[in-house]
Amino acid sequence: MAHAYRMLGDLGRAEDMVQEAWLRWSGRHVEVESPRAYLVTVVTRLCFNELDSAKTRREESRGDRLPESVDLDEGGIGRVETLEQISIAFLVVLQRLTPAERAVLLLRDVFDFDYQDIAALVGKSEPACRKLLERARQHVTEEKRLFSASPDAHRRLLAAFVEAASAGNIDAVMVTDGGAEGRRVAGIRNLQAPLEGAARIAAFIAATARSVDLEAEVHELNGQPALVFYHENAPFAALLIAVADERIHRVFFHADLGRLRYLGRRSAQ
Repeated sequence: MAHAYRMLGDLGRAEDMVQEAWLRWSGRHVEVESPRAYLVTVVTRLCFNELDSAKTRREESRGDRLPESVDLDEGGIGRVETLEQISIAFLVVLQRLTPAERAVLLLRDVFDFDYQDIAALVGKSEPACRKLLERARQHVTEEKRLFSASPDAHRRLLAAFVEAASAGNIDAVMVTDGGAEGRRVAGIRNLQAPLEGAARIAAFIAATARSVDLEAEVHELNGQPALVFYHENAPFAALLIAVADERIHRVFFHADLGRLRYLGRRSAQ
């Protein structure tokens, strides 16, 4: 499930890929030496097909579309070996890669596939796969410091940011040129490009909180503390951050109701 989710950035579609892969596994007529390798291969091919078909969809053509935020347990992913491989910052980097770059990176660095098998799977030569991996790793390296901050650092800076934005004291927290992507919900304007600058990001969050009667709770999304907004007990939006060097460098704001399905249950009132 985690592999399909990383490939697609959408948990519902990832579930469909895993279900189809399981059907193919159940209906196979040959013995398989490595079930894990077989299933990873099938899921990867299914994800390639899904990504190809999605190119014609308007929603998939938006370069600023965020991966779906999820509570790992609620989404059926559970604990992964390295939480940074499922963090929202890492998934955003993956979404910027081509499907082939994404697949080669995951197959080599997460599943330790050899180049011969990767080449056969993605339909490229081994030298081409090495080049794809080099480009993908370069993109990851540029943002890697945002992947591994501790949950305590996330929790502390998230609380400070929310307090500062709510009070209008937008300079109380250092936020370096981050990105905040939103969706049109209940009058919130859709941002066509990442929002740059500490003051503008904090002002956007404060204005959003004032626009509707919202209540907020801290949930663990993608392995890190995040903020979930509720309106009349229903999920309204999610705010996630990427942290490095004791600063917030990215702010990811989800307000697409169709992609707020796996945020975890609200605490008892």
